[in-house]
Amino acid sequence: MAVFGIFGTETANVGLSVYYGLYALQHRGQASCGIVVNDDGIFHAYKDSGLVNEVFSDRVLTNLGLGQMALGNVRYGTMTTKDRINAEPILINHSKGKLAIAIDGRLVNSAELKNEMEMEGSIFHTGNDAEIISAVIIRERIRSSSIEEAVTKAVGRLRGAFAIIVMSPQKMIAFRDPQGMKPISLGKRQDGEYVLSSETCALNSVGATLVRDLEPGEIVVFKKGQEMCSLRDYCNKCQEKLCVFEYLYTARPDSVIENCSVHLVRKRAGAMLAKAHPIQADVVIGAPDSGIDAAIGYAEASGIPYGLGLIKNKYIGRTFIDPGQNVREDKVKIKLNPVPETVKGKRVILVDDSIVRGTTMACVVKLLREAGAKEIHVLSTAPEFKNPCYYGTDIGSRDELIACKYTPQEMASIFGADSVGFLPLADVYQLGASGTCKGYCAACFDGNYPTEIPQPVNNKYDKKIHNNT
Repeated sequence: MAVFGIFGTETANVGLSVYYGLYALQHRGQASCGIVVNDDGIFHAYKDSGLVNEVFSDRVLTNLGLGQMALGNVRYGTMTTKDRINAEPILINHSKGKLAIAIDGRLVNSAELKNEMEMEGSIFHTGNDAEIISAVIIRERIRSSSIEEAVTKAVGRLRGAFAIIVMSPQKMIAFRDPQGMKPISLGKRQDGEYVLSSETCALNSVGATLVRDLEPGEIVVFKKGQEMCSLRDYCNKCQEKLCVFEYLYTARPDSVIENCSVHLVRKRAGAMLAKAHPIQADVVIGAPDSGIDAAIGYAEASGIPYGLGLIKNKYIGRTFIDPGQNVREDKVKIKLNPVPETVKGKRVILVDDSIVRGTTMACVVKLLREAGAKEIHVLSTAPEFKNPCYYGTDIGSRDELIACKYTPQEMASIFGADSVGFLPLADVYQLGASGTCKGYCAACFDGNYPTEIPQPVNNKYDKKIHNNT
């Protein structure tokens, strides 16, 4: 998921700018998208299931009109939240005005909050957290003097990983969870417009320059005629725990998170793999797209040539975030094609960003075998996934995780590979050492969750989460 917002003072085509921003963030969510344009307090909104360029035709963008600020979102769907009704931003009318809200992340206490408000008469129409958060904010707004006061009070009730943008008729507010698990960056354009984005790569797409990342727990408020206001009630309240999967998989390689290049982090991960798993081979290839940088890093550190071994169909999205096993398997078959000239008769090292369910890897190894690879050694820049994620990555149960059932040697047999190796857990905490982040959430690898987690229910391996991405 991703959020993107524009705040300006003059009437302009801010909806088009948000469209470009969402286009740059498409890799973070491919199920649905939406944009809300604010023209002097009048909201024009459109959202639907599908990719950004499919949902927003020229006619739709024209109908959104001009405005002074706008908010957008892309999200991926789970098996229970892939319908159009769950598309964001959520638009709410309440007694003190209107509210638009979009979120990147997930609450761990959403079921608790929803149940509490339903017992008091609230009605919810979607399965996502944005509606629950909006209800909490509106409840606080009724007894607060301003929207920013309401947001500040509401944040104290939210638990989990989130980067959120809220838009009222006169203001735009962005805030980040106290652990800083989800990133959000602040940029500025030459015309004075402020830009908020889940990743810096989208700032470039609208001609904005990075100012800084929002601090964990920080709330920033924009209002016409006033300087940006920073509220730090929740800053430095918790140990920083940026999701390390942002570096390994989620973010685009040209993004910078906490002053650390994603591209360089992935190259560093590849070099660490070369040290941990020295293998005699003829060529190193990467699984497109997020495994390529690490493959280059492995090649440079090992002295084994890097080669273009797999071609990705650019019209196929990320299979990891597709809801449903059968959908993922079908897409893998048409997503990747091997380059026989690179792998035929050779000992191949295949570097990928992670091995989660194992769906993609079994198909890829089969493709390389059919292309004539003599040996195939599979390496993952992530350690073994052994725990569910409660913070926005759609892994709800240990049932889905191949590392919970099989050893690396057994995985190699299942994939048809000669060997399988993972980045050592100790190395993962050093990946972003050149940046400014003070700590990382690696709970999917080490089981150390930075917040309380939902209560367990009967499940073969572990807890099953309230699935409301």
